[in-house]
Amino acid sequence: MPSYDFRGPRLFVDAPLAQDGRVELDRDQSNYLGNVLRLAAGAEVLAFNGRDGEWQAAIEGRKRPDSLVILQQTRPQDRLPDLAYVFAPLKHARLDYMVQKAIEMGAASLQPVLTRFTQASRVNTERMRANVVEAAEQCGILSIATVAEPMPLERFLSQRAAGRLLIFCDEAAGLENPIQSLQGAQAAEGIDVLIGPEGGFAEEERALLLRQPKILRLALGPRIMRADTAAVAALALVQAVLGDWRRKMA
Repeated sequence: MPSYDFRGPRLFVDAPLAQDGRVELDRDQSNYLGNVLRLAAGAEVLAFNGRDGEWQAAIEGRKRPDSLVILQQTRPQDRLPDLAYVFAPLKHARLDYMVQKAIEMGAASLQPVLTRFTQASRVNTERMRANVVEAAEQCGILSIATVAEPMPLERFLSQRAAGRLLIFCDEAAGLENPIQSLQGAQAAEGIDVLIGPEGGFAEEERALLLRQPKILRLALGPRIMRADTAAVAALALVQAVLGDWRRKMA
C-alpha cells in the first residue's frame, strides 16, 4: 500500500511543480490556509497538480499566505484506471456526495447523461469540478478526474468508442452473482459504468443500451438502491474485479 501523510493538509494548485519552484496562491487558497487552517509563513503543506506528483511545500507571506516554495517530491505522479462513471444527474447534496464517492473509488472521468426520468436537467459542472478537487485533496489522490458537460444518453451512446466495455447497471436485470459476471467480461479499451436515474430507464432506453457492442448488463443485488448508493456499489465491484484494486493487491 502507498504511504500517505494524512496529518498534513493537501492543496491542489493549477501550476507546474518542481523543486525550488514558487507557486502564487489565489485568494481562496490564501484564505483557506491562513484563516481556515490558521497556517502562517514557514508551515508546510503537500501540493499537487494532477501532473507532476505530490510535493512538500512551505508557505510564504508576511500578513497572509501568498505563495508556496516547492521543497521536495513526496510521491511521483500516478495514473487513474481508464474508468468513466456515466450517470443521470441527481439534485444538490446527493450529486455532491455521488461525485465525491466516485472520485474516491478511482473514476478517471465523470459524464452526466440526460434520460427520460432524470431528476435534474440542469447540472452545475463547475460545482462538480470543485467537488472532484476537494475529494482528491482529502483522500490522497494525485490525479484529477475530468468532468464532461451533460449530454442526452442517446448522444453519449452514439459517440462512445466501440472498443470500451459498457457496464450497464440495471435493476431489471436477472439476479446473478455480479462478481462472476464481471470476471467473465472480455478485455476492453476502457470501461464505462452507467447508473440510471431514480425512476430507472425507459423501455426504449433499455432496448437501445442492450444493442450496444461490448455491453455487460449487471444487477447490484436483490434490493433497489438509491442512485448515489448504486454508484458506490458498482464502482467498488468494478474496481475489485477489473480495475486497479485488483492489480495493486496482486
